[in-house]
Amino acid sequence: MAIRISNLRLGLDEPESALGEHLARALGVTREALASWRILRKSLDARVRDSFHFVYSAEVVAHADEAALLRRAQRKRHGEILIEARTEPVFTFPCPGSVPLEERPVIVGSGPAGLVAGYFLAEQGYAPIVLERGKRVRERIHDVKRFDSGGPFEPESNYLFGEGGAGTFSDGKLTCRVSGPDVRRVLELFAECKGKPSILYDYRPHLGSNRLPAVVKALRRRIETYGGEVRFNCRVEDLDIADGRLRGLATSSGYIPAQVVLLAIGHSARDTYAMLLKHGVPMAQKPFQMGVRIEQPQENVNRVTYGRAPLEEKLGAADYTLVARGPHDLFSFCMCAGGQIIPSVSDEGYYCTNGMSLSRRASPFANSGMVVTVPREHFPGTDELAGLRLQAEYERRAFELGGRAYLCPIQGAQDFLLDRPTRMLPPCSHERGAVLARIAELVPQFLRETLYRGLPILDRRWHGKFLQDATLAGPESRGSSPVRIVRDEQTRQSPGIEGLYPVGEGAGYAGGIVSAAVDGLRSAAAVMKLYAPLERR
Repeated sequence: MAIRISNLRLGLDEPESALGEHLARALGVTREALASWRILRKSLDARVRDSFHFVYSAEVVAHADEAALLRRAQRKRHGEILIEARTEPVFTFPCPGSVPLEERPVIVGSGPAGLVAGYFLAEQGYAPIVLERGKRVRERIHDVKRFDSGGPFEPESNYLFGEGGAGTFSDGKLTCRVSGPDVRRVLELFAECKGKPSILYDYRPHLGSNRLPAVVKALRRRIETYGGEVRFNCRVEDLDIADGRLRGLATSSGYIPAQVVLLAIGHSARDTYAMLLKHGVPMAQKPFQMGVRIEQPQENVNRVTYGRAPLEEKLGAADYTLVARGPHDLFSFCMCAGGQIIPSVSDEGYYCTNGMSLSRRASPFANSGMVVTVPREHFPGTDELAGLRLQAEYERRAFELGGRAYLCPIQGAQDFLLDRPTRMLPPCSHERGAVLARIAELVPQFLRETLYRGLPILDRRWHGKFLQDATLAGPESRGSSPVRIVRDEQTRQSPGIEGLYPVGEGAGYAGGIVSAAVDGLRSAAAVMKLYAPLERR
């Protein structure tokens, strides 16, 4: 048994190393009486402007009789501090199945879902093969930097395709709406692979685009160490299915026999969706997020959040989470404090935005998606890929404005609301440059109406500071997948196609780095539950 102490408060100037003394005091013992302790959760209480403080939950192991210590501490309760018994659930894999694997399992895609599934399958002796249509992360970084500097667009090596998937060049947020031992195991894995230990408990865990490549590379090397294999520049082009069973994959590098395939393609592999539809793989329309990206001076966000005190020196660049309720809620998405707008492009002739930030979040700009969940009734058709066509229509319009220079279409936020053109090009963090546009022409009508209604609500909430010096860029159309690749809830396989496991964000079952990674872990566990490891044959 361990003891959990919650709601323990430390001032901003108090070092975290002092936490042990506070924990001991709450239990009524000396610091030496604690055998060990670890932080479970750290959050920032910013409800009162002039009294920000951190709130901790921690797990404590004591040298003394913990049951007696717990009873005594609970009788002498310290204000709002909660002290209780705690048994932390531990993640475990199921007992391996007995069905023999004739071939090594194959994972299509090396984003968070694919890499995490590959790691745990390799660790447990299944020797998976991970296929990635793009390049290794080191080469991919060079291609992206060259593109940002005005170089050519690389169809298979860009912000969306390549080792690590779209998450490699993102804000690197590691938040997740669900919790549990499998979520913690994923975060532990990221921390082990050159991530920061604080991601296990921080209130806004964040790695940054400069740290993520190292995490991705470390994950790949662990897969290889445990007997797995990662193949780059290998695009899946077709499925070999017979009598409802998967037999193999046709790839740009040749045929690969496979009876188990985890399909972790990401949400931008439009050619793969079309191929799956051709084979009758069950898919369905799915509501997805679409909107614009708003950019403001980071200084404005800091002052609204922190007041006059320069707390960014202690807390870093301020961020926000905002919602304007209505017939269609307008909400912030992927807020990048101290970040930049990036061209989230996977196909030549199309353009859309996203945001990213480095670990220090030192840019003078803040940006965030301002998006709406697009319901299916607004899709241009009833077929499975209608949502993809909706994305593509407005991405094509944006490209026509910026041309082959892939300039970012922008407009002053106030000009957008007043339906007037912006006369002078405002500052913008987009490295390839910007072009003046009417943002209203780059989003569907219902979304445009939601922006007209919702942005003033948010501005009033910030007393006129939300739209001050703000610009809108767009469209923001790759927030999530408009397609769900259907799978059985129990087996996690595609109905009617034995051996095909749709996984992660591209399959429509996740919405971020951690949730995609957890989905990959769960599908890997489903494979283990059915099949015997290769090393035990």
